[in-house]
Amino acid sequence: MGLGAISSSTLLKRLRSGSHKNSTYTAFREVGRVIRTVQMLRYLSDAPLRRRVTAATNKVESFNRFSPWVGFGNQGVLADNDPIEQEKTMKFNALLTNAVIFHNALDIAEIIRQLLQEGWEIDPEDLAHISPYLTEHIKRFGEYSTHELGTQPEAYDPKLDVDFTQLRDQDLRAEGFGTAA
Repeated sequence: MGLGAISSSTLLKRLRSGSHKNSTYTAFREVGRVIRTVQMLRYLSDAPLRRRVTAATNKVESFNRFSPWVGFGNQGVLADNDPIEQEKTMKFNALLTNAVIFHNALDIAEIIRQLLQEGWEIDPEDLAHISPYLTEHIKRFGEYSTHELGTQPEAYDPKLDVDFTQLRDQDLRAEGFGTAA
C-alpha cells in the first residue's frame, strides 16, 4: 500500500467504530447528504424521472404482493425457529415465485407471437406495461397431475419480433445520454 492509501477493510472498521468525530465518517456523511439533495432536486424538477420512479416502485410493490400470494401457506409466517428451516422456506417460496413468473412470461410471449402472426401490430410501449405477476389463471388449491413431469419441454425461443429500440432510445434521452437537439 502506498502513501495516502487505505484498505477497504480498514476504512470500514473505522467507519463502523461509530465515532461521529471521525473526519472520514463526517466527509462521507456530508457527501451523502449532497448526493441525496441533488437527487431530490432532480426528482422534483424532472417529470419523466418521477414517472419512471413511480413505475419502478409500482412494479416492486406488485412483486411484493405477488410473492406472498404464491407462497400462501401459513400467511407468510415462518413458524419454525430453526434458521435452516426458515432459509429453506424462503428459498422454496422464491423458487416457486420465480417459476410462476417465468411461466407467465412464456405465456405472455406466446400470446404476443400469436397476435403478431394474426397481423396485429404490437406497440413496444404497451408491452412495457405488461406484468408477469398474474394470478387469475393459477389454481392454488386443486389437483395437479404429475404424469407430465418426465416430458421434455420444447426449446424456448426468447426472440420476439418487436422493435424495442424506440424505448431504449427514449430511456437514453431521459438519462441525458441522447443526442443534443
